Amino acid sequence: MRPMPPLNALRAFEAAARHLSFTLAAEELRVTQAAVSHQVKGLEERLGIKLFRRLPRGLLLTDQGQALLPELRAAFDRIEQAVARIDRDGPSGSLSVSLMTTFALTWVVPRLHRFQAAWPKIEVKLVTTGRLVDFAREDVDVAIRYMADGDNPGLRADKLFDDALTPLAGRAYRERLKVPSDLLDVPLIDTTGDFDWPLWLRSAGIRKPVRPALIFDSTKIAVDAAMEGSGVAIGPPFLFAEAIAAQKIFQPFELIVRNGKAWWVISPESRAEQTKVRAFREWLLAEVKIDADRLKGGDPQ
Repeated sequence: MRPMPPLNALRAFEAAARHLSFTLAAEELRVTQAAVSHQVKGLEERLGIKLFRRLPRGLLLTDQGQALLPELRAAFDRIEQAVARIDRDGPSGSLSVSLMTTFALTWVVPRLHRFQAAWPKIEVKLVTTGRLVDFAREDVDVAIRYMADGDNPGLRADKLFDDALTPLAGRAYRERLKVPSDLLDVPLIDTTGDFDWPLWLRSAGIRKPVRPALIFDSTKIAVDAAMEGSGVAIGPPFLFAEAIAAQKIFQPFELIVRNGKAWWVISPESRAEQTKVRAFREWLLAEVKIDADRLKGGDPQ
């Protein structure tokens, strides 16, 4: 059997392959760019294959490099998991979480202090973006995403809650909404992308077309506007459970309509059982249960 290549050389290749850059790999590993290049070249000579194509402005993996990367990434992940399991003082270090701005500001940030109290040694870094995450190339441990299906090869996806729609009104319009048809006489607030009011109104038996008085590019901004008396918004009560419990915003009708999408917490299967990742996932699911208890009643149709 061929002797095992040096661990430093394998680590240098894995970092360079993720970043497709010797320079970025060197910054991550806190060594010089020349050291990373030297380690990778030595690994290629030892294996007798080319792992990268060197281009004027970056790197491309060869077929052999693409075959090696996921196996090597999984091996380093297992090493990290083993180290985490023997940490008697509990998990520590940085946990990078990618999520959308509305979900961060509305749901995660207001309750994040509870996770910090339970796991004080984990430094949570929230990165807000709407684009999908490439776990193989980006320094992200967990992503929270809004999508129809969480089935993605190589990823663990746990559903937090289904996205479901219901009118949300501030104090200015709360008393004016006795039956769903009363919505035809108040200004409605919607969001760009998917216009949600027609779906809910049809489910409530209202076929008359409506035009929103205000349209925002964020559900949070739409609901904030409703709190301030600009009209009646529509959105998922789960996302605004704390505001509803504090009576900052009100759900005037029991009817809740699912729109076919959900919020998911996602991580690579190879890292899903790391202590810090598992702790964050289990905390999210526990918070969802708390919200479900707060919002009992009004089952989605």
